[in-house]
Amino acid sequence: MSDTAILINTAVAIVAIVVLIVRFKLNPLIALVVGGCYLGLAAGLGAGGTVDAITTGFGDIMAEIGLLIAFGVLMGAILRDLRAIERLVERLLRVVGPKRIPTAMGLTISTFLQSIYLDVLLVISAPLARGIAPRLGKYGTARMATALAIGLECGIVFTIPGVGALALAGLLNVPLGTYLLYGLIVVIPTVIIATTLMTFVLTRGWWKPELDEQSDAVPSDAPEGDIAAERPDEPGPAGNTDRSGTPGALASGDTTTLTPRRVRTEPLLVVLFAPLVVALLLVGLGAIAEVAEWGNPVVQFLSNPVIALLIGLVGTCLIGRRYMGQPKVEESLGSGLRQSGQILLLSGVGGSLAAVIEAVGLGDILGKYLSASTWAPLVVVWAIAALLHVAVGSVTISAITAAGLLAPVAPSLGLDPVLIALAAGAGSLFLVHLTSNTFWLLQSLLGQTTRGTLKTCSVGVSVASVIAMGPILVLSLVL
Repeated sequence: MSDTAILINTAVAIVAIVVLIVRFKLNPLIALVVGGCYLGLAAGLGAGGTVDAITTGFGDIMAEIGLLIAFGVLMGAILRDLRAIERLVERLLRVVGPKRIPTAMGLTISTFLQSIYLDVLLVISAPLARGIAPRLGKYGTARMATALAIGLECGIVFTIPGVGALALAGLLNVPLGTYLLYGLIVVIPTVIIATTLMTFVLTRGWWKPELDEQSDAVPSDAPEGDIAAERPDEPGPAGNTDRSGTPGALASGDTTTLTPRRVRTEPLLVVLFAPLVVALLLVGLGAIAEVAEWGNPVVQFLSNPVIALLIGLVGTCLIGRRYMGQPKVEESLGSGLRQSGQILLLSGVGGSLAAVIEAVGLGDILGKYLSASTWAPLVVVWAIAALLHVAVGSVTISAITAAGLLAPVAPSLGLDPVLIALAAGAGSLFLVHLTSNTFWLLQSLLGQTTRGTLKTCSVGVSVASVIAMGPILVLSLVL
C-alpha cells in the first residue's frame, strides 16, 4: 500500500475515534479498539495480522506497566484513608505561609502525590484549597484553583507513578527511572513558572470575583475552624477508640482519662510517606546505576520499578494496618482495585492502537518528513497531542494516542524516546475544557463559575502545556 494511503487511513482512524467518543459517546476503550481494527484492515494487515497486533500490543503494555499502575493506585488508596493529604496540606500551610501555599501545593501534588487516583486526589485536595483561599485575600480562589489544576494535570503525565507517565513510558520503552528523573526536570519549573505567571495575570484585573466565583462561596470565617479541626497534632478518629472499637474517654466526657485510653495516635507524616519515598528513591537509584554502568545485582533487583513499588505498597500496608486496622486496609485495597480497573484497560488499548500503527509502517513514513532536525518532531508530537486533547477532552487518551503515532519515528531519527514521551505529555495538557471531568470537579468543588474555571483550569493548564516545552527542547540539545 502506498504511503499516502496509509497516512489517509491513519487520519481516518484517528478522526473516527474522536467522533465515536465525542459525538456518539462511545466508551473510549471501545473506540480505540474499533479505530485500531479499522486501521489494520484498511492498511492491509488482514484479519489475522490486525488481531495479532491488537492483542500483542495490549499484552506488551500490560506487562510493562500493569503491576505498576495497580501498586501505585493501591498505595494511594491507603494513604487517602490515612488522611495523609489533608495533613500534608496543613503542614505546608504552616511551613511556607499563606502567600506561598498555592505554588507549594501545586508542586506537592504534581511531584509527590501521583500514586493517588486523580479524581480521589482532586476530591480530597479541592476542599482544602477552598478552605485556604479566603486567607489569600480577594484572589485566593483564583490562585488556589489555578495551582491545583496545574499541579494535578502536570503530575499525571510528567511524574512517576502518574497514570499518564506510566503509560507513556511503557509505550515508548522508556526506563521508569529515566522518565522519573527527566520528568522532574520538566515538571518542577513548569509548575512554578506557570503558577507564577497565571497569578500575575489573574491578580492584575483579569479575575472578577463577582463574575468568576459562585455567589454561595464559603464564608471567609468558615475555613479557619475547618482547617483547625484537621490539625495533625489533634487526635483522629482512631485516637478516640481503643483497639476493640469501644468509645474512649472523649465520647464519655471523662477528659481526665483521655490520655491513658488513647492507644493509637496518627503517625508522623514522614512515617506515612516513607514507603512511597523509598520506592521512588530506589527507582531513581536504578537510573543512576544504569548511567554509571554499575551492575550490582542487589541494586538491579531492588531498583526494578515493580519491586520498588511493591516494597512501597507493602510498607504502606503495614503502616495502614498499624494505625487503621487490617479490616480498614482491606477496604482501602478493594477501593483501589476498583479504581485501577479502567486505568489498566485504557492503557492497554492505547498500547493496542500503537501496535497497529507500528505494524502498518507509519513510523518509516513519518520519519521521512521529520528528519530535518531534532526539535521539529517534538513540536509535531506536542501539536498532535494538543489537537487530540481539544477534540477528546482526555489527557491520558490524547497523550497515549500521540505517543503511539510518533513512537515508531524515534529509532529512525536517533531521538531519545523519553523526549517524545514528555512532548506528548505536554501537548495532552493543552486546553482542558468542558468535556473534561476535572474541569467540572474544579468548578463545583472550588466554588467557581464556568467562566472562572475556563480561566483557572483551561487557560492555566494550557500555559503550563506551552511552558513545559521549554525544558523539553533544552533536554533535546543534550540527550
